[in-house]
Amino acid sequence: MSRTAALSICDTLFTDGRFWADLEQLVSMETESQKPDNVDALMPYLTEALPPLLQGLGFTWSLHDNPDPAGCAFLVAERIENHAMPTVLSYGHGDVTHGQCQDWQEGLEPFALTPVGDRVYGRGSADNKGQHLINLHALACVIEARGNLGFNVKLLIEMGEEIGSPGLHAFCAANRQMLQADVLIASDGPRLQPDVPTVFMGARGGLSFELRVDLRDGAHHSGNWGGLLADPAMILAQALSTITDARGQIRIPDWRPTSLTPAIRETLASLPSFDGSDPAIDPDWGEADLTPAERVFGWNSFAILAMQSGKPDAPVNAISGHASATCQLRYVVGTGADNILPSLRKHLDAHGFQQVEVVPMDGGAFPATRLDPSHPWAQFAIRSIEATTGAPPHVLPNLGGSLPNECFAEVLGLPTIWVPHSYRGCNQHAPNEHVLASTCQQAGQVMTGVFWDLGDAETPHPPK
Repeated sequence: MSRTAALSICDTLFTDGRFWADLEQLVSMETESQKPDNVDALMPYLTEALPPLLQGLGFTWSLHDNPDPAGCAFLVAERIENHAMPTVLSYGHGDVTHGQCQDWQEGLEPFALTPVGDRVYGRGSADNKGQHLINLHALACVIEARGNLGFNVKLLIEMGEEIGSPGLHAFCAANRQMLQADVLIASDGPRLQPDVPTVFMGARGGLSFELRVDLRDGAHHSGNWGGLLADPAMILAQALSTITDARGQIRIPDWRPTSLTPAIRETLASLPSFDGSDPAIDPDWGEADLTPAERVFGWNSFAILAMQSGKPDAPVNAISGHASATCQLRYVVGTGADNILPSLRKHLDAHGFQQVEVVPMDGGAFPATRLDPSHPWAQFAIRSIEATTGAPPHVLPNLGGSLPNECFAEVLGLPTIWVPHSYRGCNQHAPNEHVLASTCQQAGQVMTGVFWDLGDAETPHPPK
């Protein structure tokens, strides 16, 4: 059978409801990794939900202990047809963020799949159950059409991505031989536009930390002590104001990257504008001489995630003794990750803010990764997607957000290709998470085409 036949089989999976029935089962599992001591709710995804799908594809699978006691087990599956053929490693995570049941709109609930027009609601539909399910169904389409894949597949599923992937780095480091492959092809994150596929080859890093000012125990009457006691909130606000200027441009020299090369700028210049985005972007925010695409995909950004002093829910007439801010730097390749906090400390000291303490946060770091868009595996994926859709995909050197790509790019040494199946308005991590049925169906075709081309001896692709 032909590539066209495989794409037709994929369409049928969506129109006859088989894909949605499988996704309904996965979404119904309440796999909230952010709940403490929730391993008993996470494990059935690995032991009950996925095995029938994997066995139907001719995979063998096994569970592996997590080297981090805070993490759930890992599932590793493989279908090895011929060791002389290329091997693809894929990845997904079955855990989700808090359901936030009370905040979903009427008629919707997080752990039930609910179609409303083109939207299909459910926690994990976009992040990430629906995405790795699309890839499994695409493999099934190729097997049905060709009788085999024509390449080897290994699959790694974790249940802790939403809490920082505890143990994943160590697991990959200890199991390099078992996870050995020629390329990672996986799906997570959003497309830039719902109807145009996106390919990205890495992710911005993220480092979270706290800034604290502790001056004294307790609060003191603002009338009796006002003008006599230093205000920690004012000190902290002044310190924060030195990190960026009034439009958010970073003032710490070591936080300003040098990796926005002409080649990266050329790639980003071909991306669609942010006109009509929801929410609308602020054109006068961020680095003034960069385009919006360069700011989010090629540059670093500083954010204050939360601030507190006194009692925000019930203010009293008192000067607090304490103030804190939870902060984050999103950073691209070329930023010295180990120097982020030391350079902040140096900067604050130089501005006279020795009272401000810099406190690292556990689990608050994601390294930055990037694969050159001209890499042969990136070009293979781009050509395959264009052959399926008739138009080139949007190409990003890295995602604006963060995911554990360094485990595959750095620890396993793989070129990494990500083809996301969601879109920016999907409400992941928020109430009313959903996917678009039309985007999912096109994504199924895209991945069926990629997997068909991988096993097609006449389609040029990088050698094993």
